[in-house]
Amino acid sequence: MVLVAADVIGAPCWLSLAARDREAAERFYGTVLGWSFRQGRFGSAFSVAEIGGVPVAGIGAVAGEFAVPVAWTPYFAVDDADGAVGRARERGGTVGVGPVSFPAGGRAALVADREGAVFGVWDGEVLAEWGVGAERSPAWLELHTADAFEAALFYGEVLGWGRGGSDGGCDTSYEQDQVVLRHGGRPVARLNSGPIEQAAPKPQLRPRWLVHFRVPDLDAAVALALENGGSTVTGQDWGGGATDPARGGGRQRTLRDPDGGLFTLDHAPGAA
Repeated sequence: MVLVAADVIGAPCWLSLAARDREAAERFYGTVLGWSFRQGRFGSAFSVAEIGGVPVAGIGAVAGEFAVPVAWTPYFAVDDADGAVGRARERGGTVGVGPVSFPAGGRAALVADREGAVFGVWDGEVLAEWGVGAERSPAWLELHTADAFEAALFYGEVLGWGRGGSDGGCDTSYEQDQVVLRHGGRPVARLNSGPIEQAAPKPQLRPRWLVHFRVPDLDAAVALALENGGSTVTGQDWGGGATDPARGGGRQRTLRDPDGGLFTLDHAPGAA
């Protein structure tokens, strides 16, 4: 089933990896996460990862061509990409790319928030069966930023958070030093305040959106990642095998893929 972005305003609607080598990235993530791949709609440099026939994420061999870091980027649904980009600029954000129109339909842009965390906006068709935060979704999102409350104001104004969940919108709640984003009453992302440095030499210490993938066996998935060229990221704030009370106490581990792209694995026994 296909919806339009206006049906899920402000919600995460896609994940994309900017890679250097698409086939190498496919081998790594296919081995670690059990993904299969098919050709995307935007040319041979792009592919779509699937689990059980359901699209999970996109991979594009664009990091070298555009001289950007290898990184996962979340996209959020908006009803007007141009309007969202304009609101981001007015509120101190920086537009890196777009909005760009795609032949397959839809408009997208890449934006950095006031602290430098990169995210995308998408105005077009979205997949109803895809959804960060769905009951059996393979993924959820976490923003590491200097001030979660200030960030929530920025994203709320840019993406339309706070319109209410009954009409496809997103709501936020404030819990200790965190902001939790919910769509349809279900948590889809978390915004964390923390010790962030915009010019930190280590990318994990900079403001950023971090993608969490759920796996049924954390230890096995981490072992596969290390065997296939990945590496672990140390530090208490980066899931060094610790539990995460905000996600029900599940263990997690943050890693780098062989090209340096950061992601986190969460232990979820019921994950696909």
